[in-house]
Amino acid sequence: MHSHNLTLIMKQLKIVIDTNVLISALRSKRGASHKLLMLVGSGKFRTALSVPLVLEYEEVAGRFTGETDLTLSDIGDIIDYLCKMADHTKIFYLWRPVLKDPDDDMVLELAVSAGCDVIVTYNKKDFGGAHSFGLRVMTAKEFLQEIGEL
Repeated sequence: MHSHNLTLIMKQLKIVIDTNVLISALRSKRGASHKLLMLVGSGKFRTALSVPLVLEYEEVAGRFTGETDLTLSDIGDIIDYLCKMADHTKIFYLWRPVLKDPDDDMVLELAVSAGCDVIVTYNKKDFGGAHSFGLRVMTAKEFLQEIGEL
């Protein structure tokens, strides 16, 4: 009974997956980023997406087709699945510029607008301003450790 009550109290974390984590997952099936992608839709956490981030996923992932055995169609299917599983968020207010890179600002704006808890990225230093919005910044490995999946 205690564990059931604890489960009710625990809030499901909501995350934004930065493009570099998606690319890492596409390039290798062995790392934490691939495991994170495999857990999307499992109920262990929720993800947020916006149209600009999906467009960036498509554009950047398309550049890496020669480095993997995935076709453009395969990558499209993966991104479609991420879209199907994610909470879609429209961004009505822009905080730019907060960070050095406009693409990072786009991720930060999504995380804030969607009420996320964590930005999952391999460029943690690029999101130095995220804490002022109440966001934590973690690598895929750190996030998986936090939710008990590593």
